[in-house]
Amino acid sequence: MAVTDVNTAKAEEFAHQTLSTVNGAMLTLGISIGHRAGLYDAMAELGATTSDELGRHAGLHERYVREWLAGQLAGGVVEHDAATGSWQLPHEHALSLTRAAGPNNIAFMATGVAPFADLEDDVLDAFREGGGVPWSRMERLQAWQSELSAGYYHHALDAVLGFEPELVQRLQEGIDVVDVGCGYGHAALRVADAYPASRVAGYDRADKSVAAARAEADRLGLRNVAFEQRDAADLERETFDLVLALDVVHDLAKPYETLRAINTALRPGGLLLMAEHALSEKPDENVAHPLAATFYTVSLFHCLAGSLSEQGEGLGIAWGESGIRQALGDAGFGPARRHVLDGDPFNVYYVAGKDRA
Repeated sequence: MAVTDVNTAKAEEFAHQTLSTVNGAMLTLGISIGHRAGLYDAMAELGATTSDELGRHAGLHERYVREWLAGQLAGGVVEHDAATGSWQLPHEHALSLTRAAGPNNIAFMATGVAPFADLEDDVLDAFREGGGVPWSRMERLQAWQSELSAGYYHHALDAVLGFEPELVQRLQEGIDVVDVGCGYGHAALRVADAYPASRVAGYDRADKSVAAARAEADRLGLRNVAFEQRDAADLERETFDLVLALDVVHDLAKPYETLRAINTALRPGGLLLMAEHALSEKPDENVAHPLAATFYTVSLFHCLAGSLSEQGEGLGIAWGESGIRQALGDAGFGPARRHVLDGDPFNVYYVAGKDRA
């Protein structure tokens, strides 16, 4: 392309956009520090404060706190009164940055950037050599994901189960439930705690995840839940009334085989409750999604890379509703009911039983 063919205004606009993206990424690391060090929580408690007061309150060294505050000011996160030397976190910002914000705490989301960045060299090697990134390299990332899912399912799982009122009644009466790819077991633990008459199992291939889930079950004193290190595709001859597959099937090396195994394991009248991301299989249809770029990066570093490390299907995070429905039908499920939660544009829930045909 000749230089004379370049749209100069478009080039400058894109350069500014890219610089802003990189600047935001660097600011994100500062936001992560703010969450992990408890600085936002401390500022919310103190109101207007100096860097020295903030450091003492948070148990941190003042010089680091002062440098962090300067970066946060530059990023529009905090406010500064140069005359008094005081710093303040506006109440409106605290609603997105403090632990008191609960599931609205975006600062926690920022702490996920560094665990993904840890995998950059591994992913680059996979670009060049093929294959993927083994799940064993993702322990730090999986710990972050576990904390994320713990907060989400603590608030959302009751509503998700409520999509099927008869299912809630059956859980109250007592049924057999398995959570495949359970991770640290947050969903399984929530079900076991809320429905003590039901019997809950959690399967995951990661031994550390299973150990953490067992420890939490012991801490909570739950006797109706058990965790095993198992492949989700290997349900043997067990049978269940409810199978949970929450944001997991697209990660698997053998997703289609797993769905067939789940179908075989379901008792008559049993249900699969499956969560997947609200994305199309067509990239151009995802451009308007507010977190599409984030989701594709998550897929590149985690979902796709993990599956391909086991010579798997490599579905990626965006296999889309048509792909999901096709896979469910091929596995022997009847038409799936589709549900979404108000205020959650990121997840879609599919509920399906055996095809009676």
